[in-house]
Amino acid sequence: QAQLLESGGGLVQAGGSLRLSCAASGSIFDINVMGWYRQAPGKQRELVATITSNARTNYADSVKGRFTISRDNAKNTVYLQMNSLTPEDTAVYYCNADLKTYDSRWYLDYWGQGTQVTVTS
Repeated sequence: QAQLLESGGGLVQAGGSLRLSCAASGSIFDINVMGWYRQAPGKQRELVATITSNARTNYADSVKGRFTISRDNAKNTVYLQMNSLTPEDTAVYYCNADLKTYDSRWYLDYWGQGTQVTVTS
């Protein structure tokens, strides 16, 4: 089994910055892609950014140039640096990882519990 624990959410004014962290723990054999998704009230969960184990990144158009995803493979941790935040970025942010544990034959999708990001105007 594995767990994802997010931290770093909070309340910030428009134009401000926040940094989210997500650490994977447990009997992890390997982690493939890690990423961040978000869900605003009344909307579907959407991709924010992903990063592969060799640091290839992908971003939603809405966050390109403002958000940066990074990863520390030695710590099984993924980060999301969010700059120039706007009220439209307000959402619950979820960490995601495609990983394999020692007791599994397959890579499985894991999710964190979510962390609230609120941007005020």
